[in-house]
Amino acid sequence: MKVLSGIQPSGSLHLGNYFGAIRQYVRMQHEHDCCFFVANYHALTTIRDGERMRALTMQCAADYFALGLDPDRAVIFVQSDLPEVAELAWMLSTVTPMGLLNRCHAYKDKLAQGLSADHGLFAYPVLMAADILIHNADLVPVGQDQQQHVEVTRDIAEKFNSFFGEVFRLPQAYVLGDVAVVPGIDGRKMSKSYDNTIAIFEPETSLRKKIMSIKTDSTPVEEPKDPATCSVYALLKLFASEQERAEIETRYREGGIGYGEVKKRLFELVMDEFADARKRRAELEADPGFVREALKRGAEKARATTADTMAAARRAVGA
Repeated sequence: MKVLSGIQPSGSLHLGNYFGAIRQYVRMQHEHDCCFFVANYHALTTIRDGERMRALTMQCAADYFALGLDPDRAVIFVQSDLPEVAELAWMLSTVTPMGLLNRCHAYKDKLAQGLSADHGLFAYPVLMAADILIHNADLVPVGQDQQQHVEVTRDIAEKFNSFFGEVFRLPQAYVLGDVAVVPGIDGRKMSKSYDNTIAIFEPETSLRKKIMSIKTDSTPVEEPKDPATCSVYALLKLFASEQERAEIETRYREGGIGYGEVKKRLFELVMDEFADARKRRAELEADPGFVREALKRGAEKARATTADTMAAARRAVGA
């Protein structure tokens, strides 16, 4: 099956990105025909600095490779290196009902977070539809909050096909749900937009400081605690063995363990989990040529595999 997904280069990849998406991407590249891209056009809704965008794009790609995405197994590229996506987005926008976009909850959520109500944010689902449809993707791995956008993509494709003939395949959402919401340092969902993330490749000192700053209540060490409501325990469960999870949960319920002790153990587990990836990331930092060349090859593959679909869309609309 053809699989397509992307992540915005709006900041360093964090634990939520890894457990919510990247870990599954690494598995899927061995099972399917995968395309993974750095969604820099999408990130223009929040990043308005060209130099910063270029740096974050390269950083995101290096993070991809360090965490196990293999440019020899999957097509990995930067969104803007496939300019036909923007062309297709315009074609799709001419058949997209305004009411469809008005119903998108992600737009309303972003406004609630304080982002300006510009056209790029409003039309985000159309560009996402172009990303998916140009590749004729069968499966689109997304978080629960992005599932609606895949449904919108199907609606747009059906509308286009009804006007111009059967050009696009209808994709299915593959909801990345094997891990519950990863909490950030403030207890909310870990998200760059909340500025509450723990970045995978943060310097060790900064990583320790972030983990030690995770918000907890004021329950004394000797008192029982509820592991189900503790962000530190929720994060530790992602890394610890089944035996260690059970032991710490018992100590929570019986009392006698402090949050500081659990945070220190969480830091150790994070460092152990990503030791190889952090080493690889340092190597890539010293060899940016590898990243640039891999992305160039990925873009060439992407353009070659989408050429027929784009040509069909142009013929259909008379371009």
